Amino acid sequence: MADTMDMTAGPLDHLLAEATKALKAGRTEDAARHAAAAVVADAGSHEALYLLAVAERYLGQGAKALETLARLKAVKPDYGRAYQEEGHIQRTAGRRADAVAAYEQAVILNPALAASWKMLATLYTELGDTAAVRNAGYHLARLSAMPPELVSVTSFLHEGRLYKAERLCRAFLQKHRHHVEAMRLLADIGLRLQVLDDAEFLLESCLEFEPGHTLARLDYVNVLHRRQKYAHARAEAAKLRDSEPGNAAFEVLYANECVATGDVDEALEIYARVAPTVADNAPIYLAQGHAFKTTGDTEGAVHAYRAAYGAEPGCGDAYWSLANLKTYRFTDAEMAAMGAAEADAGTRPTDRYHLNFALGKAYEDRGEAEAAFSHYARGNALKKAELRYSADAMDVELKMQAEVCTSSLFEGKAGMGYADPAPIFIVGLPRAGSTLLEQILASHSMVDGTLELPNILATAHRLNGRRRVGEAPRYPGILHDLSAEQLAKLGETYIDETRIYRQGAPFFTDKMPNNFKHIGLIKLILPNAKIIDARRNAMDCCWSGFKQLFAEGQEFSYGLEDIARYYRGYVGLMDHWDRVLPGQVLRVQYEHVVADTETQVRRLLDFCGLPFEDACVAFHKTERQVRTASAEQVRQPINRKGVGQWHMFEPWLQPLRDTLGPLAD
Repeated sequence: MADTMDMTAGPLDHLLAEATKALKAGRTEDAARHAAAAVVADAGSHEALYLLAVAERYLGQGAKALETLARLKAVKPDYGRAYQEEGHIQRTAGRRADAVAAYEQAVILNPALAASWKMLATLYTELGDTAAVRNAGYHLARLSAMPPELVSVTSFLHEGRLYKAERLCRAFLQKHRHHVEAMRLLADIGLRLQVLDDAEFLLESCLEFEPGHTLARLDYVNVLHRRQKYAHARAEAAKLRDSEPGNAAFEVLYANECVATGDVDEALEIYARVAPTVADNAPIYLAQGHAFKTTGDTEGAVHAYRAAYGAEPGCGDAYWSLANLKTYRFTDAEMAAMGAAEADAGTRPTDRYHLNFALGKAYEDRGEAEAAFSHYARGNALKKAELRYSADAMDVELKMQAEVCTSSLFEGKAGMGYADPAPIFIVGLPRAGSTLLEQILASHSMVDGTLELPNILATAHRLNGRRRVGEAPRYPGILHDLSAEQLAKLGETYIDETRIYRQGAPFFTDKMPNNFKHIGLIKLILPNAKIIDARRNAMDCCWSGFKQLFAEGQEFSYGLEDIARYYRGYVGLMDHWDRVLPGQVLRVQYEHVVADTETQVRRLLDFCGLPFEDACVAFHKTERQVRTASAEQVRQPINRKGVGQWHMFEPWLQPLRDTLGPLAD
């Protein structure tokens, strides 16, 4: 597990080091001078802005420090220490409510900030909030009991400094091999780096050493869910629920896993029973709404999402969830409430970008393109600020696939792999029509529709192995070295691990869109698998991705140039697969499906070796759970609403068109 190395040594690092040294020595004016110079050297350095704000506070320049912190939060909205520093300033100024709000946001973003918990305990005591005092005291006691190294690991982890967190955590575990909290933290790092099998193993080990470790079991449920081992996750959630009867959090956790395993009715009963009994119940109403949406009960989903923002005014996720139904239209009152919450300086960053995406959809539905684009752009900018996506790194990754996976590779390994023809992979970009194709295929009596399965991505991660920072990746180059036995075993493992998602049909779909990068791997380990490329007009596809706030992943979608480069790279790699694997990938154009559904359905079924069935044309009548953003759309008859949507926003999409180049036409 490793991420990119911290900033290489240079003038900025020297200024930051001098500012830090001066602060520790009490030379505040020198610290401010060095920090200000660092800000001049790099206005986007959150470390420089933070040090400058601290120095300004020490110098008694509270108003100036708040201005610096505003710049810092614009650069890095998820930086907990910025809010902690704001809390110190507000408390000194006697603005107790503002201080509490700032400290609370600080510990949400970074629960290892002991100073914030300590200040909250004091302020809650002054306010007479005994429950909040107990909660702050619990966190303080927990941090005090942790080895200092692990407190630092926790802080690094929540600041996104995963390489430092991993290095420190591994060093600690070398001295304390079975320290459960250290193992749990290392699993958390693995989870954030998508090394899910390692995270699962570590948490299993934690629970072997300490079966009663509640946080480890909570994390174990989470990683099992992420690995889509829903039945196992439900069983572990049941253990937590049974360990503390009446614990609302554990009841809801169990209900969430019931939804994942398809027992939505049991989950809805739990949500309805528990929600009225707890104070902060907006997340429960959100989960309830998602469950209703999964089953196609739009009315139930709307009611639940409205209950969520009723319980927590300004709950951005509630408004975005309504917008993400795609068919919902906001009232004037809801528009006003969203606008007020988005403009409120105290709104949390996550709520703010959820609100902006929801407002973008609301204004788009009203035909107000300029206002809609403004909110979409702001929401994307806020979301992008908390990510570490590199378009250059993605270009290298895609280029490497083409360089390694040549015709000679496939010719040399012909006849290898696992022969099972069951998988039908649907690849492409999000919002390109993959859910529509999945719904068509899942309407066939011989096909099980599953989910966006993580198994191919996990296989690629395992082949890549752990690497030191700067070390060249092992994958995809390692594909040349795999024996026939190894390739067959990887294919068999994929079939075995995905069996849990199937209901007994001879074929099944896997619609993880990002699998387009790994078609070479797929065809080597599963040579008889079918691969469908869901393609959509470049401008429509990119614009649709830009205005969609994804639950996770798809980091390339939060900038017009980034998403255009990704689309361009995707098309280039798909062209490569066509050259080295001729006839192995069927391209299905969304616009063609809209124009002549039956012809495209027959073409799709012929490629998959399936007889024609009328149900595939009447796909919208098929009752099944759908968990993607297109859930409502695939339950409607085919229509042209998704064709040419970008034209409404053409005045603001020149950067997208320029970056796409000829593909835009």
